[in-house]
Amino acid sequence: MGGVRTALYNYLFARRHGGTFIIRIEDTDSARFVPGAEQYILDALDWCGIRIDEGVGAGDGISAASQGPHAPYRQSERKDIYLKYALDLVASGNAYYAFDTAASLDELRAAAEAEGGKFSYDHTVRDGLENSLRLSADEVAARIARGDQYVVRFRMPAGRDVVMSDLIRGEVVVNTATLDDKVLWKSSDELPTYHLANIVDDHLMDISHVIRGEEWLPSLPLHYLLYEAFGWTASQPLFAHLPLLLKPTGQGKLSKRDGDKLGFPVFPLRWISPEGEISAGYKEDGYFPEAFVNMLALLGWNPGTEQELFSMEELVEQFSLDRVSKSGARFQPEKARWFNAQYMHAKSNAELTELFVPMLLEKGIAWEREKIERVVGLVKERATFVGDLWELAAYFFVAPAHYDEKATAKFWKGENPGHIAALREVLAAESDFTAGHLEEVIHGWIEAGGYPMGQVMNSLRLALVGASMGPGLAEICELIGKPETIFRIDEALKTLGR
Repeated sequence: MGGVRTALYNYLFARRHGGTFIIRIEDTDSARFVPGAEQYILDALDWCGIRIDEGVGAGDGISAASQGPHAPYRQSERKDIYLKYALDLVASGNAYYAFDTAASLDELRAAAEAEGGKFSYDHTVRDGLENSLRLSADEVAARIARGDQYVVRFRMPAGRDVVMSDLIRGEVVVNTATLDDKVLWKSSDELPTYHLANIVDDHLMDISHVIRGEEWLPSLPLHYLLYEAFGWTASQPLFAHLPLLLKPTGQGKLSKRDGDKLGFPVFPLRWISPEGEISAGYKEDGYFPEAFVNMLALLGWNPGTEQELFSMEELVEQFSLDRVSKSGARFQPEKARWFNAQYMHAKSNAELTELFVPMLLEKGIAWEREKIERVVGLVKERATFVGDLWELAAYFFVAPAHYDEKATAKFWKGENPGHIAALREVLAAESDFTAGHLEEVIHGWIEAGGYPMGQVMNSLRLALVGASMGPGLAEICELIGKPETIFRIDEALKTLGR
């Protein structure tokens, strides 16, 4: 959900300002590569109605050139670009080669922890480690020539305040004394880390705004300093860091475990991990994409009005970063259901029928489309999901298999069964079985006989529906038809007794 919200806010901002919404796949961390994740991202955006202007997923989906002027847009396909920029930083003194092995760094971490501290590869220790700041140029060249593995690290300046601007949080100041020398490029796989690839590609692709999650805020000082080191500050994009999505309790970041524990999805579409673990998705759980998008948009942004329901066009028209909150947004599963119910009620009977018919066909039920639309119109106001329609309207299509015990005890007693038997004969004699006529007939017969209206009507409802639920009885009779109406009354009289 968090990733989709980030994409949505970028999309709304781009559309609002006549910009370009770009999808770039940042897949340079080979250890975290997940098969199928790229296609999942594209499928999720498509389901949400978030259209890609440029990048992966744009164009004809085949040729890289059709994706846009800066193709390719997968960083793994751009790997030859990044080493040059890493070496430029080394040449300018803003980065250095580091040959420290994983084992030697693990030893340093263990030693620091043993003394109650924490190891950080920074300005306090770097001059004494295995890197080009200590080694001679000849030795560095020899190590690289013989194939020793190395990384390029950024040379973080010591004791400097980095003053940054965030479109949501305002001015942010961080002292470099708290920052380490991040790895920018690795010879082991000849790939950059996120930090270098992101900055280089944003510059080469003329990115104007970077709108991303709050978890990237600690990386902002490094990114500012990288732009400065490259001499690109004049074209540096503007940054906005979105608030976290919080657990329903409001305490802590929302996670997949919260959804598993409390029974709600945290993924837009069902996700099956490479290990076969299945995570529920909003699509498969019956949510409308427009309801999901509407709900997400208001998790961290507000329009400044009481309006809660927005089309995508309205979101584009009203979205602005200055109304995005700095604090985390608490996710409320019941509010997500509420949004879906609003969209459910607003949809036409014809739209919902298109979605409901396949469910009926699976159950072997084939009704006239017009009748199904009428049924849908009678029950949809009480539904949250399309799947609820069957539970709410099953009695239209299938006769009661049992009768509600409480309703039976309350209404099927005394003279009521006899009244229903007599009313059965009245209905059997009618040739006009339209709702308007039947209502007059039923009410007129009850009133003429001086029978208790509520008792007789509820007894008839029990016979037709099997419970005390449903719309007007005359409408039920018309929709199920005369033969079925008489059959159901007969079955009730036989099963429950006269």
